[in-house]
Amino acid sequence: MALVQLDLPDPMALRGRWAALAAVQAASGHGERCQALWPLWHYDDGHGSWADLHHLDEGRAVLLGQDRNDSETFYAEASDFFEEKETDLLAGAPEWWEPPVRRVRDAELFLGFVYGFDGSTWHRAEYDLDDGFTSVGLPPLSTDRTREAILTTVRHVQDPAVGEPSRESADALIAADAEVDAALLTALIPSAAWDTEAGAAAARAFHAG
Repeated sequence: MALVQLDLPDPMALRGRWAALAAVQAASGHGERCQALWPLWHYDDGHGSWADLHHLDEGRAVLLGQDRNDSETFYAEASDFFEEKETDLLAGAPEWWEPPVRRVRDAELFLGFVYGFDGSTWHRAEYDLDDGFTSVGLPPLSTDRTREAILTTVRHVQDPAVGEPSRESADALIAADAEVDAALLTALIPSAAWDTEAGAAAARAFHAG
């Protein structure tokens, strides 16, 4: 069975954006929602929807996850649990996609999508259902998404009296490409209530490996 080609960024093109969001989440006390645990980069929305990027050898990667409300694809255990027809997310896929999938299944998590990057191009199995990837809304897919996720996080926890967070400071954080220090975060988050050192460390973890 032929795989479907996808138009998604190279995994390393996501690093600066993913790391910037991780820095802000960690500084705000929610580092578990966005973090690098090499060879895995993790994102979740705090409500049960998530995406993990597993880095493999030779520049390959597997991106997988689930939207808890909108994934219409039911793979393996999820098919039995929800009593829905199974979608084979590995149909036609090379063997190297399987180990990250196995780790997720061993953790007793359900999968809605599995995408593989072969070093140059992203692919998925062929199906017509909504797999939930779009609704997961992975912010690092674009600078605009990442900036808005960063500013939204700041607005939720910052004292309104401090004022509107700076778009320019958010962009500088993204442009640092994970080489983040406390000063970059302080420019965005001028509050003693934020742990800027923890945020900087969370961003720099994206350079591991």
